[in-house]
Amino acid sequence: MSVSSIRPALITEVLPDSIGADVGFEPGDAIVSINGTRPRDLIDYQFLCADEFLEIEVIDSQGKTHHIELEKDYDESLGLEFETALFDGLIQCNNRCPFCFIDQQPPGKRGSLYLKDDDYRLSFLYGSYLTLTNLPQSEWDRIAQMRISPLYVSVHATEPEVRSFLLKNHRAGQILEQLKWFQKHRLQIHAQVVVCPGINDGVHLEKTLRDLAEFHRGDIPAVASVAVVPVGLTRFRPPEDELIAVSQEKAREVIKQVQDLQDTFKQELGSTCVWLADEWFLIAREELPPESDYEDYPQIGNGVGSIRKFLGEFETAFERVKWESGNGGASPRRWTWVVGNAVELAFKPIVARLNGVEGLRVEMVALASDYWGQEITVTGLLTGQDLIAGLQGRDLGDGVLLPSLMLKTGDNRFLDDLTVAEVEATLQTKIVAVNGVDELVAIASNVTGG
Repeated sequence: MSVSSIRPALITEVLPDSIGADVGFEPGDAIVSINGTRPRDLIDYQFLCADEFLEIEVIDSQGKTHHIELEKDYDESLGLEFETALFDGLIQCNNRCPFCFIDQQPPGKRGSLYLKDDDYRLSFLYGSYLTLTNLPQSEWDRIAQMRISPLYVSVHATEPEVRSFLLKNHRAGQILEQLKWFQKHRLQIHAQVVVCPGINDGVHLEKTLRDLAEFHRGDIPAVASVAVVPVGLTRFRPPEDELIAVSQEKAREVIKQVQDLQDTFKQELGSTCVWLADEWFLIAREELPPESDYEDYPQIGNGVGSIRKFLGEFETAFERVKWESGNGGASPRRWTWVVGNAVELAFKPIVARLNGVEGLRVEMVALASDYWGQEITVTGLLTGQDLIAGLQGRDLGDGVLLPSLMLKTGDNRFLDDLTVAEVEATLQTKIVAVNGVDELVAIASNVTGG
């Protein structure tokens, strides 16, 4: 990586009462180097800032260069946040996976929706998945040297010909050798397998899971966990992609196949090792596994156990609130709670609990996405257009409770680029973005407030 390609790290926020605030850093300043080294990314920055004595070269918002010297505790943060985690640019993906969500979107939306990353740094920092097919030797060396672990890896298949077919990349067949590399260096990955019916299911899926389980051994298993996820398809996907949607019958077949393997792995390895994403049970219309089956939720970011965890957290939050008795004769508070229809059955107990509170009425509206052309839709994929189509003409009460995972992080835009304000104006109602269980209960418990 050329030093000239590394941009100064632009500061967007300085946390109050932090070292950075005391020194005088301001948003718009940019860090050029720390102790003579230009940080490539947030990983370098954190590593360099671990020293007790720092010499920092900074360019302020007016373009003037400053040299700052400071002393701090070894593990003390400067309290700075940056425009991006990558100061030298994104490592992009050169695979052509037919099930890639990037390729299943309509044209003309915001540019960030079309960025295909295969960057191990984003995997390490944020849990995004990469394929390991785009890494030059220098990056493998850096991963080993800096102990950048765990990473999140899209495996899909361990048979070289099957994985190469899925990724449309001849280098994809090296996955078992790469797993041995992680094992040798005592580093870890969390793996995912996106099941595409007719391609990597059946005997191929069994081989993949058994191969991955072999790396789930020792005090530092190279494969820490595996998530099995159903392929998600939209109406915008290329017509020649050869993909088949997961049917209810196929979902039940995969559930039984994986659960049988889970029993085997539990006996042999002392851990389930492999988990099914919640979507399998929603598609199959089967009961979710009990909370105890998910161990420490190692694949929660992949939708493995997220519903069961949500239900448990709701009960805890519900019991913690001191619910008011009645509302002084005022009209009941009425909310419309929008979710994807995939979770409709699972969330009915939540609605029942809320509607058991005097002075409160919550109507759950479970929507499928016409925008994506899906009959079964997870909540995070609902768009502004879906909300307008599904809610227009309804009595929405005091407003709409909107799970914030429908929105771009740090923004009020849906995946179709409509904003919350635009949807509010069309529906002529208030929309409240709800971030998690505690906020849901906090808003609902205000049965007399405005």
